[in-house]
Amino acid sequence: MLQISRNVSIPADEIELSAIRAQGAGGQNVNKVSSAIHLRFDIHASSLPGFYKKRLLKLRDRRISKDGIVIIKAQQFRTQEKNRQAALERLKELLKSVAVVPKARKPTKPTKNSQRKRLDSKTQRGRTKLLRGRVSEQ
Repeated sequence: MLQISRNVSIPADEIELSAIRAQGAGGQNVNKVSSAIHLRFDIHASSLPGFYKKRLLKLRDRRISKDGIVIIKAQQFRTQEKNRQAALERLKELLKSVAVVPKARKPTKPTKNSQRKRLDSKTQRGRTKLLRGRVSEQ
């Protein structure tokens, strides 16, 4: 069972873990041992609350397929067990990030004083540039 928060958890049978061969350098070990972990988690078939499902499906994350399946590949470590823990931890972090509701932005207006300061500085800058012009002889 993967515990997400105090009252949200995912049963182990909803998470599909499979061992695959890791990519990249690693010598003979990488060719013989299936140490990488491929994690698959179906959002639609899960027991997550509807709030989590909606937010997950709205996410524009490359780890989530169009079918609503989270796919995480962990191959950072040399052992299968460490990669399994890393994959589960990454799934947990993804689900935790969805649980946090972003604070709504309140649109604000510039104050009268800040508007006046901005216009004064523009006027001052214009005067400075005007003084840089040609000097006429009259």
